[in-house]
Amino acid sequence: MKIIVLGGGVIGVTTAYYLACAGADVLIVERQPGVALEASFANAGQVSPGYSTPWAAPDIPMKALKWLFLRHAPLALRPDGSLFQLQWLASMLRNCTARRYAVNKERMMRVAEYSRHCLQQLRADTSITYEERTLGTLQLFRSQAQLDSVARDVEVLRECGVPFELLDRAGLVRAEPGLSHARTALMGGLRLPNDETGDCYLFTKRLAERARALGVVFRHGVAVRRLRQDAGKIDAVELDTADGELLRADRYVLACGSYTRALLQPLGLRIPVYPVKGYSLTIPMHDESRAPVSTVLDETYKVALTRFERRIRVGGMAELAGFDLRLGPRRRATLEKVTDELFPGNDLAAAQFWTGLRPMTPDSTPIIGATHYDNLFLNTGHGTLGWTMGCGSGQLLADLITGRRPAIDVDGLALNRYPSARSGHGLAPHSLKVSA
Repeated sequence: MKIIVLGGGVIGVTTAYYLACAGADVLIVERQPGVALEASFANAGQVSPGYSTPWAAPDIPMKALKWLFLRHAPLALRPDGSLFQLQWLASMLRNCTARRYAVNKERMMRVAEYSRHCLQQLRADTSITYEERTLGTLQLFRSQAQLDSVARDVEVLRECGVPFELLDRAGLVRAEPGLSHARTALMGGLRLPNDETGDCYLFTKRLAERARALGVVFRHGVAVRRLRQDAGKIDAVELDTADGELLRADRYVLACGSYTRALLQPLGLRIPVYPVKGYSLTIPMHDESRAPVSTVLDETYKVALTRFERRIRVGGMAELAGFDLRLGPRRRATLEKVTDELFPGNDLAAAQFWTGLRPMTPDSTPIIGATHYDNLFLNTGHGTLGWTMGCGSGQLLADLITGRRPAIDVDGLALNRYPSARSGHGLAPHSLKVSA
């Protein structure tokens, strides 16, 4: 079976790897000169199934209104001039109910917990290294209100059998000694000892090498113009070359992150994936006593600080501004503020500043599975959790494509959970060149 995977981020590469393990003949098409050079390149670094929480929660509408007036808000909204942005926001608000939150949380944790298992198995099978750490993650609360509100998530963790610890101030310092230098009041935290960390870019790059050894072919530096369809199937991928080169396969997988939507619209498929802009700093580490041991997540600013071998990755925030990739100095100031308050004394001036677009669905659950076209499959919409859910999503989709029975329930993960997904009158594609 020949399969073309469009997209060479962590989702596309894990999908290709597991397909190759199942015996498929796989080609990856990626517009960048290498793998994992967009949203997978400099993310926050945590593999955190326990923190797989929907953005759409009952308290989010009021919080979002307050954030609009804060200088260091975790969420920023800038109109991009599209009707789709408004529709996506409206759909997200409709998910801000206790019932929808519970449904979405269960779906997310189902994929994330499975993905952790897949990552651990892959590591055992391949001995792959990527500056990984298996020391858990710690969510920090600066206020009593935050500490009190964690009860809802703790209940879900109990139901899912996920180990956790609720810590007071002294417990925070025992778990993360570097917090003894913190310049801000900390009320407590939620620690998930089974969570992991690692460099997603390094992981994806090294997994691509193993995929090549299994026969996966990579086409870098080439964009996709469109998908051709005929009689209810995808007939070919048309490349954005002078001669409109056509690539054909038995099955096609779209793992193009935020750009998946524009490829699907001409096919009459409306996919609710919006590009949510995130930022990160990568700081050289000179003093281990002023760095996290693993990952620390600041609940107030929605910023994660992750320890690599000799670097600290600080990532977070969400900006809804379309496909704008400009680096905003105000966002850097927020990342620097959080770092200086929690782990002061690091060389912030030497940090590398980065931004990327995270493909987010209004219910925060990824879209994994078949479409209305017999041979077209999707693996996208992971939002901020592409690294957390990458291996599980790849294995799951590979099983679905090759006819194997998936290890977990796939209910509620495919595109058909959205009633308006299929329409011959979808929104006009964003005015930007579509590429994988």
